[in-house]
Amino acid sequence: MSTSTRKRLFSRYIQDLPAGELTWIGLRPERKAEMLEVNSAQVFVGSGLEGDHGFENTLGAGRQVTLLSEEYIAQTQHFLSLSRSVNKGHQSDAIPSPIQPKHLRRNLVIKGMNLDALRYQQFSIGSAIFEAGAICHPCLRMEELLGKGGIAAMMGHGGLCLKVIQSGTVTLGDTVCLHHPQQGLF
Repeated sequence: MSTSTRKRLFSRYIQDLPAGELTWIGLRPERKAEMLEVNSAQVFVGSGLEGDHGFENTLGAGRQVTLLSEEYIAQTQHFLSLSRSVNKGHQSDAIPSPIQPKHLRRNLVIKGMNLDALRYQQFSIGSAIFEAGAICHPCLRMEELLGKGGIAAMMGHGGLCLKVIQSGTVTLGDTVCLHHPQQGLF
């Protein structure tokens, strides 16, 4: 199934998707460096977030910015807690409690919106417009940062990879809403 067909199919069901809110912005100044929490960031077409280590390395890529939701963070925390209660012998693997967005190494965190409904759609945050594409799968760093079971806890809850469609500024508290829902097939 082509991406344009997916866009049209998904758009049929998300016309009334409630708006969300941007609650966290993080930049990775260099590979494996600790995340820097900021109140706002400049977003550029083809490059992503100014100040992020991927800024010059993602030209035209579909993973210019990464997006996660507070709801997914809560799910990851829940699955990590379940994992620890089953595997009590691994208590030395400290779970960051509660998990902070910086632990999951995504650029933007939103709340109040079904993240999966944004897949294959264009939406705005502040004055920037993004298009969500691929699922952002957890990397090996999650085992380091979250402990044993970190990757398993994040599977299906790693967020989305975004491509910047229009440059702009994103600021904490900005509304997240569909920009132009694709026209449905039916």
